Amino acid sequence: MTKLGVNIDHVATVRQARRGTQPDLLTGARLALQGGADGITIHLREDRRHIQDADVRAIRTELDAHLNLEMALAPDVMDVAVSVVPDQATLVPERREELTTEGGLDVVAHASGLAEVTRKLIDAGVGCVSMFIEPRPEQIDASVRIGAHAIEIHTGAYANATDSATVAASLAEIRRAADYGAAAGVRVFAGHGLDYDNVGPVAAVEPIEELNIGHAIVSRAIEVGLVQAVAQMKALLKP
Repeated sequence: MTKLGVNIDHVATVRQARRGTQPDLLTGARLALQGGADGITIHLREDRRHIQDADVRAIRTELDAHLNLEMALAPDVMDVAVSVVPDQATLVPERREELTTEGGLDVVAHASGLAEVTRKLIDAGVGCVSMFIEPRPEQIDASVRIGAHAIEIHTGAYANATDSATVAASLAEIRRAADYGAAAGVRVFAGHGLDYDNVGPVAAVEPIEELNIGHAIVSRAIEVGLVQAVAQMKALLKP
């Protein structure tokens, strides 16, 4: 069964709206694990709009759980990653003005810098370094060349498609990229914009080992609670 990484960024978003302590991020992470999450995903953004440095350290030290740290190439974020040594580091593009990550990382254009960061993370002991990319062969090839262990396919085009033809074409593109990545020797993950209505076909793509999902789960949690929201998503990943 495809693994589920639950992104709890938006638990922190609610907390940061008041700059207080509630809701408690560690409690949110524990509830996600109770609901069946296979790991916790957090994005330490350069502007610290939700997850804070202390959150990363607390989750790493207080929880016995797989931690996937999403991160851009900012030096201060890199310092945190090297100090906490997450199980997985996912390199993502980032713009201050964006509401959420808008697309995949251009590994082809930034190969030199990404290769250096990948080496530093591996040397620090990070077991899996992943590139968050568009489902394009050239991006996969570049990820392999810089020494990445994995790719995470950006599923935004599929998730945002509004007609059946575009949905089908986007899903086919994801399948091709997943097969290509597996054949190239990297692990294959996917995520972005996936929800309870559209996740099934992506979860069924066999080379994809893991899906990272956040906003949809936290949104559903308002209605049914976080444990149940995660359990409902987890059930949709069964073959």
